[in-house]
Amino acid sequence: MISRKNASISKFIIHKVGNKFNDTKNAFSEKLVDFDEASYDLMLPFLLRPFGSVVQSYRFNHHANIALNEINSYCTQLFNDEDSFVDISKHIVTHLYEQSSSAQIKTGDVLVVMFEGIEFRDMTTNALGIFKIENKVNFFQTYLENNSYDVLVQKGISSKKVDKGCLILNQSDTEGNIILSVDNNSYDAQYWLNHFLNIKYADDANNHTQQYIELCKDFSTEIIKTSYGAQEQNMFLAKTIDFFKENEVVNVERFKEELFENEKHIREFENYKKEFEGEQNLVIRNQFDVSEAVVTKEKRKIKTDIKLDTHIQIKLDIDAPDASSEYLERGYDEEKKMHYYKVFFNAEN
Repeated sequence: MISRKNASISKFIIHKVGNKFNDTKNAFSEKLVDFDEASYDLMLPFLLRPFGSVVQSYRFNHHANIALNEINSYCTQLFNDEDSFVDISKHIVTHLYEQSSSAQIKTGDVLVVMFEGIEFRDMTTNALGIFKIENKVNFFQTYLENNSYDVLVQKGISSKKVDKGCLILNQSDTEGNIILSVDNNSYDAQYWLNHFLNIKYADDANNHTQQYIELCKDFSTEIIKTSYGAQEQNMFLAKTIDFFKENEVVNVERFKEELFENEKHIREFENYKKEFEGEQNLVIRNQFDVSEAVVTKEKRKIKTDIKLDTHIQIKLDIDAPDASSEYLERGYDEEKKMHYYKVFFNAEN
């Protein structure tokens, strides 16, 4: 997560990227944008707002040598020589164009931006931003003609959210430059992250926590809900979040001991974990530090509703992992030939 309260735009240019699959060409600008006050005040938060809630960060990747990663090379040049900004911004767009390997890759405006005063983890730095605007929205434009006002429809960029964007900080750790990325139009998961940027998650607590929670969420859906029902699934997810909240370090063996009551469930989890690691091409650590920010973010995403075919929903509190087992009882009515839930309570709130 970044803070933009002291951030500013030092350089800004717009190009258009085509699609070589459809034989649409790039179009390049030769000069930087000179903002008026109103457009600048709207543009700065528009570009940086999405990164205020980003928890996980990335690092450049390359199968042979990180120095051969194109965007890594371009941003290194820019951080060392901002006078080459216009030329390098064109190279960035050309590299993006080369990744358009199918008809579904959209053309659009590419904004290449240099920022100053980006605050990240108690440090202030400059950063390179690359944004792709793929979708335009319709808006009404009124105009005066012959002493009367008329209206026409025009297309423009929505100021609500960017489609794709990355922020490459001029700060690095042992893995390289710190990179943040957003993709609100992820029709091709490989196109932006893997092909254009060629980045991977940082090897840190954020990534380890995210991977393990994703494992637990998938396990709850594919194994627990399928075999044991929605109530058991929601109890497992609530206990998982509770475990992460109460432990600064996750030890996988302790996790299994606390969450599973018998060896059968432990074996099911271990087998699923192996499949998950193989499918995701990763190895989950047996012990890692917990990222509170990731836990908080993932907790908001978890749905604990039990949806019934009788148009009734039961919403469970994820912060009370034992409530479901204590106050919710599942059974089967032989007379009606239907399943039922019995809920115990003292008073209605």
